[in-house]
Amino acid sequence: MSTKQHAHWSSRLTFILAATGSAVGLGNIWKFPYMVGDSGGAAFVLIYLLCIGLVGLPILVAEWLVGRRGQKNPANSMADLAKSAGASRGWMIVGISGILGAFLILSFYSVIGGWSLYYTLSSVTGAFSGQDADGISALFSGMLASPGLLLVGHSVFMLLVIGIVARGVTKGLEGAVRSLMPALGVLLVVLVGYGMTTGYFGEALSFMFNPDFGKVDGGVVLAAMGQAFFTLSLGMGIMMAYGSYLNEEINLLKTARTVIILDTLVALVSGLAIFPIVFANGLDLSSGPGLIFVTLPLAFGNMGGGVILSLMFFLLLTFAALTSAISLLEPVVEFVEERTPLSRFASTLVAGAATWALGIAALLAFNVWSDLLIFGLNIFDLLDTVTSKFLLPLTGLLAIVFVAWVLDREGVRRELGLGETGAKVWTVISRFIAPIGVIAVFVSSL
Repeated sequence: MSTKQHAHWSSRLTFILAATGSAVGLGNIWKFPYMVGDSGGAAFVLIYLLCIGLVGLPILVAEWLVGRRGQKNPANSMADLAKSAGASRGWMIVGISGILGAFLILSFYSVIGGWSLYYTLSSVTGAFSGQDADGISALFSGMLASPGLLLVGHSVFMLLVIGIVARGVTKGLEGAVRSLMPALGVLLVVLVGYGMTTGYFGEALSFMFNPDFGKVDGGVVLAAMGQAFFTLSLGMGIMMAYGSYLNEEINLLKTARTVIILDTLVALVSGLAIFPIVFANGLDLSSGPGLIFVTLPLAFGNMGGGVILSLMFFLLLTFAALTSAISLLEPVVEFVEERTPLSRFASTLVAGAATWALGIAALLAFNVWSDLLIFGLNIFDLLDTVTSKFLLPLTGLLAIVFVAWVLDREGVRRELGLGETGAKVWTVISRFIAPIGVIAVFVSSL
């Protein structure tokens, strides 16, 4: 067993940037704004904020608390805390499940990161300029059909992630988020500024923020709850790993509130950056992932200044993918580093290489292995389904149950700085509301 000294964040600000960077990913740039527009505008936002407060925030705080108390990787932290509480060390399976989830997600997330890199390069070379719909579709289809092209993108993206994580908490993770998060913010602001010049910014505002309670039904509530859960990187071991680098003086509840506000703000602003372009060009909002990789490039290729705009957009997408990817690799690296004699650098290489190798299977699902189906799913879709529908909700559910029902209630109250009333509210939310919310999302997704 390794006895290496555990690293710590240099400040609360860098931790907030890192946690927000983990939460802000590809889903924020496209999925959340679209869900807002399609599910009642401001009505959906209100439901989402309620769900994130009742489900997302308590689970986020619970995972940080486990990490900070344990000061080890998620599996060891769960095992040690369970032992000290007089419970079974079998609770460590929760930590292992989170680490496994992060590993599996990064394997296919990196493939999409490679797409983003490829489209960034295509923007520089003007590949979208003057193209019609067939030409843009052929570009996307050609990329997916080429295992060599996908392998290069996946490999370069993973090398970037490995290079950042290998440098450690202070030089690697902190250094990356200190530069990537402000850059992401600047790119978003510039794209919103462009949106204001299209003549369709008012329509975008109305689309996102005009409440339509007639669209709200049980499905919308469940969608909001699911988005609240997944957007915060819960159930992936990430927040336990990040929490293990926290000092005692950090107020977990206040910090969680800040991260949630920033994450939601980025998602909403992303909508204000994307939707004016969509409306100005009469594009199809319901085109799913194709909105990013087919529909928007078509618009960029046929508008003034499209080369610059497409470059900025795909840089934004790449930065968002990178901040999430480094957080996905971190719990795996922390586990290898603490369970083996390997150094930080060697642990990152081992974890990164294993993730990269599984990612090759994921990218081959689009071409060479497209006919290889498991339970009716190709490898890429199987990895996505297993993690999003099973591992993540179950891990998040067990994490909040562990903190609410197994750990000493008085100790948790003191650590969260809660008074008598606050402790009662926390108990109700963490013991009943949050678990029931996760179970509802889990059952509905099945």
